[in-house]
Amino acid sequence: MDFQQMVIRSIEEDIRQNDQRLELATFGMGCFWGPEARFGSMSGVVRTCVGFTGGTTPTPTYRKMGDHTETVQISFDPRVISYEAILREFWQNHYPNRDNYKGRQYISLVHYHTEQQRKTIENIQKEMEMQLREPIETEIAPVSEFTLAEERHQKYYLKRYPKALEQLAELYPNNALLKDSTFAARLNGFVKGFGTKGSVREDIAQWSIGVAEKERLTDLFLKLKW
Repeated sequence: MDFQQMVIRSIEEDIRQNDQRLELATFGMGCFWGPEARFGSMSGVVRTCVGFTGGTTPTPTYRKMGDHTETVQISFDPRVISYEAILREFWQNHYPNRDNYKGRQYISLVHYHTEQQRKTIENIQKEMEMQLREPIETEIAPVSEFTLAEERHQKYYLKRYPKALEQLAELYPNNALLKDSTFAARLNGFVKGFGTKGSVREDIAQWSIGVAEKERLTDLFLKLKW
């Protein structure tokens, strides 16, 4: 096993061991490319992906979405970042009222995965309404089937840098690994303008992987060609 394989195995093993502690959050807040980058830059967010929820059209696609909404789904570690903090990020970074949208593709939507999430949404909504000084019209609904969007939409901003992707191929030889990668989520946020080189390095330093793996990822990050 070469060193690159050791790095990816170490990272994925750490994620697998912590899966039972992770929670899901699902949001619609306009075009899903930007929200995936935004949430992917946040410490405590482990995975991000984009897809479609909320509608009745079978097997939606980007070109044939029907009555579904573009959504981002994240896996996060509540020991590092709270659902409350994620909700504030959601409401502070898009206009949540429906008169700003046509159809359902880009509506403001939050799916709750548990009863506790529903209660938290209600509490944070009241807080945000006081800040906005107007009612929030975000659609709030229990989680529905999440259909993964096509490959080209996952980590959209990172994929605009083919030279960097070539370098990352050593760690992530297929798109499934890239989609589920915490490192790729941070890079997707970084190239969109969320975070700095310093914040990415600080985040890697906190991951539960070996010192050698941290050094390898940090070195690769600093050498990526944008």
